[in-house]
Amino acid sequence: MASGTTAPPPPASLPRIVAASLIGTTIEWYDFFLYGSAAALVFNKLFFPDSDPLVGTLLSFLTYAVGFAARPLGALVFGHFGDRLGRKKLLVLSLLLMGGATFAIGLLPTHADVGTAAPVLLTLLRLVQGFALGGEWGGAVLLVSEHGDARRRGYWASWPQTGAPAGQLLATGVLSLLTAVLSDTAFVSWGWRIPFLLSGVLVIVGLWIRLSVDESPVFRQALEQAEARKATQGAADAEKLPLVSVLRHHWRDVLVAMGARMAENISYYVITAFILVYATTSAGVSKQTALNAVLIASAVHFAVIPAWGALSDRIGRRPVYLVGAVGVGLWMFPFFTLVDTGRLSSLVLAVTVGLVLHGAMYAPQAAFFSEMFATRMRYSGASIGAQFASVAAGAPAPLIATALLADYDSSTPIALYVIAAVLLTVVAVASAKETRHRDLADAGPSAGAEESEEAPAADVRAV
Repeated sequence: MASGTTAPPPPASLPRIVAASLIGTTIEWYDFFLYGSAAALVFNKLFFPDSDPLVGTLLSFLTYAVGFAARPLGALVFGHFGDRLGRKKLLVLSLLLMGGATFAIGLLPTHADVGTAAPVLLTLLRLVQGFALGGEWGGAVLLVSEHGDARRRGYWASWPQTGAPAGQLLATGVLSLLTAVLSDTAFVSWGWRIPFLLSGVLVIVGLWIRLSVDESPVFRQALEQAEARKATQGAADAEKLPLVSVLRHHWRDVLVAMGARMAENISYYVITAFILVYATTSAGVSKQTALNAVLIASAVHFAVIPAWGALSDRIGRRPVYLVGAVGVGLWMFPFFTLVDTGRLSSLVLAVTVGLVLHGAMYAPQAAFFSEMFATRMRYSGASIGAQFASVAAGAPAPLIATALLADYDSSTPIALYVIAAVLLTVVAVASAKETRHRDLADAGPSAGAEESEEAPAADVRAV
């Protein structure tokens, strides 16, 4: 239903808000994905040189997974303060933390320089990256969702989602260029540092754009209503912590969001990060060819996400999401069959189709998760649901896939692993309520959430 209480932003401001969210998420994902690509290509040699090559890759991916472990903490901290102080302030902080950690990785000494201190420092900086990204996603998609036209929320909210393929495109593109112009020795010696140091320049651009946008009008309205209630009802009726409210009123929605993320998260990291290991070790493909395939597919992924988001405005979030989940499950065996040919064209087709299907899950996710939660607990709810799932999904995905490859020397267990995640996602999304008609300015606990016994429903919706 349309909101009669919140005026939409002027037409010229919405693209600026989308651009601010998009460039920030692009930089954050560039930083995060750059680490994943470097973990697959060089970190095993630089920080774990005494290990067997495949074991070194496993250890390298273990530090990669550590970043995911910090994301729930980032979701809790940024969600809490984002629901109390606003979306914009926390988005600026997340960008500074992520960019600073990535720049510092580019300056790190290696194992040859300082011994075991090198992987320890690498792991600490990866934790900072994960903490920052845990708070970035929720704020970026909410800033757009709460500004945008309700009838096209799926489309507009999908644009910050394109920051993931844009960041992947940028990270892979820079690495691909460097591997093309530098010798293997030069790249391993110093060339790998350039993309990390480049993050410092990108952060300055991102901050300049992100500081120019206004706070969400939906959040400002909800904050004014909450302050008015405190003034009239007294401290005894003060708001509960956002986390407490989320777990009380939206625990089913949190579980749905976590389940929905399983196939989306696992398939993405298998298709984009683990494939760099599989293609170069099992399929005999060069690093350059594997990077080029991911580069081309990421460009297509970027283009299709807004289209999937627009389709979710027409037919609903759930149908589009289910098409993507089922499609990814069906594609896994053809995916590895194509990669095994070792041909660039087959590799590009495998990764591109996989990412197009992934986009059908990822595009409506921003609007879908935003519409599940009330305004004063929306940052916390969306972030917790998304980031807690990443610990069980995206964090161990490259690690599990690499271990399965080492144990079985076959892609079949890896395909079955992704298909199992798809089954979980299908159950979660099929059990959810459709959300595309919900008004964010008036959205309280969803139909599946339990109402408060002490507070009237109207008060719950107001916050």
